[in-house]
Amino acid sequence: MAEQELELNENGAGKKSKKLLFIIIGVVLVAGIGVGAWLFLSGGSNDATPTENAEVVPGETANVTTDNSSEANYVGMPRPFLFNLPGLTRSRLVEIKVQLMVRGDDDVLTKKHIPLIEDALLTTFSAADYEKLSTQVGKDELRKLALLNVQNTLQAVTGRKVVEKVLFTGFVMQ
Repeated sequence: MAEQELELNENGAGKKSKKLLFIIIGVVLVAGIGVGAWLFLSGGSNDATPTENAEVVPGETANVTTDNSSEANYVGMPRPFLFNLPGLTRSRLVEIKVQLMVRGDDDVLTKKHIPLIEDALLTTFSAADYEKLSTQVGKDELRKLALLNVQNTLQAVTGRKVVEKVLFTGFVMQ
């Protein structure tokens, strides 16, 4: 009888230690997943400077007179640009969503002149050719032309080139 009680105590202690082991493993896993999710969602730390991450394209010069060491801000146009392009067989409907990249506090200045910027962009986009916009090279040319037109328009009003890049965040052509 004493031997049976001893075996029961040993088996009960073994079950308790296994249960404790599983609880500890579960807590460690949940903590690891929580830390991993926090690091993923916070974006981690990026110690690289903007000039280290900049992509250099041969033959292309910077058209911006602002300080490149300041933080980039993005100003989204309030509405997508929707326009028709005449094609060889039929007209095409195009929708382009645009954001502008500016440096430092120029986002406030850019937001002030959104109607002027929208006019310059719509004029540029509606003069485009359907055949060119069918290729990536044509889209890149349109983006560069849009940047030049926006910079020239804002240069006349503000006295400097405020916008560094024109970004297409949505492009649909039907």
